[in-house]
This record gives sequence, C-alpha cells and structure tokens, in this order.
Amino acid sequence: MFDIGAPELLVLVVIAVILFGPEKLPEFARKAARVIKYVRTMAGSAQDQLQKELGPEFSDLDVRDLNPRTFIQKHLMDDVDPIVADVKKEITESTAAGRTAAADVTAAMEDAKASARTNGSSVNGAVNGTPVARVLTPFDPDAT
Repeated sequence: MFDIGAPELLVLVVIAVILFGPEKLPEFARKAARVIKYVRTMAGSAQDQLQKELGPEFSDLDVRDLNPRTFIQKHLMDDVDPIVADVKKEITESTAAGRTAAADVTAAMEDAKASARTNGSSVNGAVNGTPVARVLTPFDPDAT
C-alpha cells in the first residue's frame, strides 16, 4: 500500500524517537494503531453498505474494481495480452535463430582458418610464410 522499505521505516522510527521522546512513543503507537483500526472498520462498513444498497445483482462487486487502473487492466488489457504474448514469442524465436546463425558463421570461419592452415596459407593470403602483395584501392577524399 505505501511501499515503505526497511531503511525508510528505520528513519521514521528514529525521527519519531527524536520528536516525541522515548516516554511518549508507546502512547503514540497505541493511538496510531487505534486510528488504523478505525479507518479499516469504516472502510469495511462502507463497502458492506455499498453492496447492500446496490442490491443482489451487484453482490459480487469488489471495491478494487472501481479503481480506474484496475478497470482498464481488467477490461482493456485482456484483449491486448494475447497479442503481446505472440510478439514476445516471435522475438524470442528470432533471437534464437539469430544466435544459431551467428554460431554457424563462427563455425564456418573457424573451419576456413583451419583449412587455410592445413593448405599452408593463412587467412590474410600469405602462402608458406611469404606474404602476398596487397592491392590498395584508390582513395578519393573529395568523394567522401
């Protein structure tokens, strides 16, 4: 409900001890517990009164369904969820296919390197340790 973690709660306790002092803190804790109990009782009676006044056709009404976010998730997102699941499945499958293709290319390159070594040549074109002359393509700085 409030998303208060342990560090935040510890800070609140330290602030409460500093503000109210250790003598009055148990009294304030009891009062806070009574207020929380009263608010819960009031909310429960309001929910019961709402269900009673709406009649038997709304007996399965849950007050949380009146929250706009819950309403949208319940009524609109139900249609979108299968589409999202299909898209996730397609992305997963294409990722797996891409990884398989990358593994195949890596294996082919390793095979080419191994066959070049057994033939006495290297991947860069050297045969029996004698490098082959490289052909340089002309570079035109105005064209770039």
